[in-house]
Amino acid sequence: MAQRTLRLTSLLTGLSASLLLSSGMAQAETLHLPNEAIIEVAVIESTAFTPEAPRRGDMLLRPVANAAGDIALPSHCLITADGLLDGGRLRVSAQTLTCIATDGGESEIFSGEMSATAYDADGRFGLDACVDAECREARLLPSRTFIMRLGHDLTLEPKDNPSARINEERRQASGGDTP
Repeated sequence: MAQRTLRLTSLLTGLSASLLLSSGMAQAETLHLPNEAIIEVAVIESTAFTPEAPRRGDMLLRPVANAAGDIALPSHCLITADGLLDGGRLRVSAQTLTCIATDGGESEIFSGEMSATAYDADGRFGLDACVDAECREARLLPSRTFIMRLGHDLTLEPKDNPSARINEERRQASGGDTP
């Protein structure tokens, strides 16, 4: 599979990223992830599943640094996901993606719904996370990585960033360009 790269498509072509718009916002860019993009992730905290409690909602995932996936997300991202223990496999479905992309002292916040599912290292849908042969418990640990494959293109526009606006107002008030 050809290496895909994350495309941050600038709407301010030819302008420096530090150039500010009249509204005080910087870097109007979009975050685009193509259909079937692969992101290598890990859970943030250990999560356990049992036949009596097979569902977990709002698990937090993080992209893995220097990952084997074909998409490199900004360095600060969180993915929310739901998990279900089903037939000895753990099904993980991503719900939302939130990223903060930084460029020097400027930052952009991208957040929105996403559709992605987990695949094991063997390429099979779902994860083999069973602790024993009978799968009385399945566990995901932060040290275990797995891939999430997007179900469709995802394009996120930057969200309002009040912190960036406040910092810009402070820079303008002090008469300086530095953060």
